[in-house]
Parts: sequence; structure tokens; C-alpha cells
Amino acid sequence: MNILDVAENSVRARASYIEIDVRADTRRDTLEIEIRDNGCGMNAKQVQRVTDPFYTTRTTRKVGLGIPFFKQAAEGTGGSFEIVSTEGEGTSVKAVFGLSHIDRMPLGDVNSTIYTLVVFNEAIDFHYRYAYDDREFVLDTREMKQILGGLPFRDAEVSEFIREYLNTNQAEVNAGNVI
Repeated sequence: MNILDVAENSVRARASYIEIDVRADTRRDTLEIEIRDNGCGMNAKQVQRVTDPFYTTRTTRKVGLGIPFFKQAAEGTGGSFEIVSTEGEGTSVKAVFGLSHIDRMPLGDVNSTIYTLVVFNEAIDFHYRYAYDDREFVLDTREMKQILGGLPFRDAEVSEFIREYLNTNQAEVNAGNVI
């Protein structure tokens, strides 16, 4: 849910390109999640306040819990949280979790999250990298768009291919391990 929440913030920030990296490193005992975009970014004051649950730039509600919960979840496992943003250039959010820490929540169905972002935000280019130790795979929508020659991601066959690609490659990279 944290990945979806931060990526949706990127969508609302009018990003045309979003990178999502999920990296598990058993030697360092870390799970790193990093989301970068080229959206409108934030000024220094907004960056300072973004981890405050009673601060939000949205006008539809008075609280913003996504980023504060993401930060708390990472730091609660002995990890760290960092957000860097430049107005007019974009934002980078990085959370590092203790991989084997008892309080780390499971990664969950990250494939469905990426699938939803890609299929329902086709105007945005996504670069998704999933890594477990020395194994990784990448889904880059820019490459997919070139190959598909204008066929939309919502097309039933394309949509199913994206889902299968994510599931098959994650299973291969994980080699039986669960994050």
C-alpha cells in the first residue's frame, strides 16, 4: 500500500516518469523501496512537513497518513526514511527496512500494485526494478510501448501479459524466497 500511495502522489504531482525500485539484500539484511518521479516537486517547507500526519496538500481531507506511516514502518524495523524534492524537478522517497526484523510487514502483492499503476496510468512512463540479492528484473513501459506500437495496456491480452510478466519474473528472482 505504501508504494501505491507514494506513486499516486507522483501521479497527482503530474509526473510523466516514475521509477520504482524494490531491492531485498539478505547479506545487508535490508529491504529498500525507492520511488522517484519528475513531477512538480515540493519546496523546502513542504518537504519538512510531509512526514507530519496532520499536514496534506490535498484539499479533500485534512490529514495525510501515507508518508508518515511509510516512515514509521521503515524506522520501526531499524531502518531509515528519506525524502528529497526539488520544486519543478521531482521527488525521491526512499525507505530502508530491516529485512528480517520481526516488525517488518510483508511486502505484500507488489505485482498487483505495479500492474494497477502501469495499466491505469498509461500516459505515464514507469520503470520498475525488482531485485533479490544478485537477481533482478525490470519492467520499462517505454520499451513496451515501442514493441506494442500503440496497442493500449488495457487491451485484454496486453494487460494479461503484463500481469504474467510481473508474476513469472518475481517468482524467478525470488527463487522460492518470500519477502
